[in-house]
Amino acid sequence: MMKKSARLALILGLSLAVAGCSGSPNSDPAATPAAGNNEGDTTSQQEGTKPGLRMIMQYSLFDPNKEYTGQYIKEKTGYDIEYEMLPAENADEKLNLLVAGNESFDLMKLNAAQFYNLATAGALEPIDELLKEHGNYINQAIKPESWGSATIDGKIYALPEAGAGVSIGEELVIRQDWLDELGLEIPSNTDELYTVLKTIKEKKKIIPLTGSKDSIYGDIAAAFGVLTDWKVVDGKIVHKAEQPEMKEFLAYMNKLYSEGLVDTEMPLNTAAKAIEKFSGGQAAVYKLAWWNAGNTINALSKNFPDATVSVIPYLKNKEGKASIGAVANTTWFIAIPKASKHKEDAMELLNAKLEPETFKGMAIGIEGVHHEVKDGKYYPILPKFNDDLNNASAFMTGVDEENYPVYWQARVRKDPVLQAYYEDFQKNSEGIVVVDPMSLAPPIEAISKNTLKLNKLLDDNVLKFIAGSEPLDSYDQFLAQWRAEGGADMVSSANEWYQSTK
Repeated sequence: MMKKSARLALILGLSLAVAGCSGSPNSDPAATPAAGNNEGDTTSQQEGTKPGLRMIMQYSLFDPNKEYTGQYIKEKTGYDIEYEMLPAENADEKLNLLVAGNESFDLMKLNAAQFYNLATAGALEPIDELLKEHGNYINQAIKPESWGSATIDGKIYALPEAGAGVSIGEELVIRQDWLDELGLEIPSNTDELYTVLKTIKEKKKIIPLTGSKDSIYGDIAAAFGVLTDWKVVDGKIVHKAEQPEMKEFLAYMNKLYSEGLVDTEMPLNTAAKAIEKFSGGQAAVYKLAWWNAGNTINALSKNFPDATVSVIPYLKNKEGKASIGAVANTTWFIAIPKASKHKEDAMELLNAKLEPETFKGMAIGIEGVHHEVKDGKYYPILPKFNDDLNNASAFMTGVDEENYPVYWQARVRKDPVLQAYYEDFQKNSEGIVVVDPMSLAPPIEAISKNTLKLNKLLDDNVLKFIAGSEPLDSYDQFLAQWRAEGGADMVSSANEWYQSTK
């Protein structure tokens, strides 16, 4: 692995070269404070005042400095924060320019790749001591197991922001009115699903199962044991591409496809096109995402007022047991750059935002104004909730991991259809969720570098195997290519990390 100083020099060198061409006003290191200067902290503490802080955020379509949540944070913490966003394009290059110029940002909200690159280059402040001195609310809010994702070489470099916890997003749904018409029961396993799809094709002359090129896996794959990208088998981490269950899943899907039981356009369908086919009465079964439930079900009801829909419980495997996969990845990394002049104040701010009542106000606003409580559940008061809190998640810098999943559900209660499907999916998955074992791993270079490329290679080939344009007999040949192009390095690095946690 490249030494930190060498990595930082590389980032700085590349960034300054870009800056020289672009004429960026932030490209001159002499125009900004030197990295690691803590004078601002001492001064602010001596005078008993709180300095203004600067935070860099990810791109979005709003002005963070004019948002309700930004003003709320200022009122509750006493810190005046200037928010700036990375651009929509070339965000990483811009971020590197800011680091190269020793721009005195005090906080950065980073994605996994950005965090890994800056942390290993020595551009971020280790925060272990700051957490001990100023992180009482942080340490109450963030669970011990979450810190591993932000820990590199034994040091913590960021607050891990875990999002709204583990939840299930998609499940198969079926036209119940057609099942009733044909005298069929809701299928409980893949054999029964095959029978239902075959009967629907013969009797109704429509597409039995539709889907999109972006939703290949899910319920059916899970019934064969393909649950998440990574799985522990005999004490080792295995990628789904290497699992023998993958071939069983592909053989089943190829059978459905070859018999016309799967939409022949699935390899080309966008999600919107698949929804259009289901809501337009052209297909009987669809893997619905709860966030699309409102539009999908409302469109179906408009087109066919007598249509009814049922959720298919997660399919059981050969042993009669159902499982469904989920990830619990750290969504964002909240880091203090070395160049910050106010490191202690930055940590004080992060801590103050996670004081329980302050955080609750950030998440769902004020009771009676933004939300109300009914039957122990939080419901949004519209339109005030949307007007003030629609962009609130962008201001999160770590979450109360115990309570945020409960608060967050107010957002799915904006629409009763959305709420019903969300709650059904979670109820059906209760006790059967298998979490990806790599969810809490820190960013790993071989994985960060290869995941997008190799996932596309895998998915492209999976579609070919399902459609029969590539025979399943050639899967091992594909797998050799996958390993050679970085898969072997990913698996090796994943296992190196996994063994280090034991």
